[in-house]
Amino acid sequence: MNETGTLFIVPTPIGNLADITHRALTVLAEVNLIAAEDTRHSQKLMQHYAIGTRLISLHDHNESQRAKQLIEKLKLGENIALISDAGTPLISDPGYGLVSQCREAGVNVIPLPGACAAITALSGAGLATDRFRFEGFLPVKALARQQALEKLKAETCTSVFYESPRRVLDTVKLIVEVLGEQRQMVLAKELTKTFETFYSGSAGSCVSWLEEDANHQRGEFVLMIAGEKNDQTQVSPEALKLLTSLMKELPLKKAAAITAEQYSLKKNHLYQIGLEL
Repeated sequence: MNETGTLFIVPTPIGNLADITHRALTVLAEVNLIAAEDTRHSQKLMQHYAIGTRLISLHDHNESQRAKQLIEKLKLGENIALISDAGTPLISDPGYGLVSQCREAGVNVIPLPGACAAITALSGAGLATDRFRFEGFLPVKALARQQALEKLKAETCTSVFYESPRRVLDTVKLIVEVLGEQRQMVLAKELTKTFETFYSGSAGSCVSWLEEDANHQRGEFVLMIAGEKNDQTQVSPEALKLLTSLMKELPLKKAAAITAEQYSLKKNHLYQIGLEL
């Protein structure tokens, strides 16, 4: 049986054209075909790096049909690169259907590391990064958007969203309404570009900042919302059970420290509970 070709998932710059790896450029130059979200947009990147590989479109409206065509080529041994307009394909961009079908068909899929707006923004935001949830774009319909934000009321990790310039003000106002004007958040826009901007503050102050200058609403946004802070004096039954169990094997100080780290609680508070036990 002939070996199939390979589908390469290739991240492209999110702004600054220099933000692309040597490996990505090599793959784009050597594959037989590049499947691009918007061929006209991607042609600028190809021209910048003098890459002459043929482009073919793959977007939300033709992915189902195009995937079958591309898989046929892959099965014949051709190598294909999948790119989006910017960043890592499939992350709020087309490509899921193609990759899923390639896996089912036994076609080799190789993802390359590279630019991603969500990760870039999060790494520079100053919010907690030990845990986070990526939500992509919020729903278009108002009720669905509100319901999506309602789910974050008790969320303790950082939440990350993409947002367009025309909706960003309404979205942040809705965040104030649902999560409260004091919820901390960070707005990041125009990442890696000349006017890259990070604005940190309460949700209420973010609304004021967006409204004070029309330019503040321009550009593609990443919205990052801080998680709800745990009440570190509330000890759950699970935490109490762990503390009790550890106390049988370890000194109280060590047992309290381990339980505190596991459940994000205050070590001294747990120590006092241990003494009472």
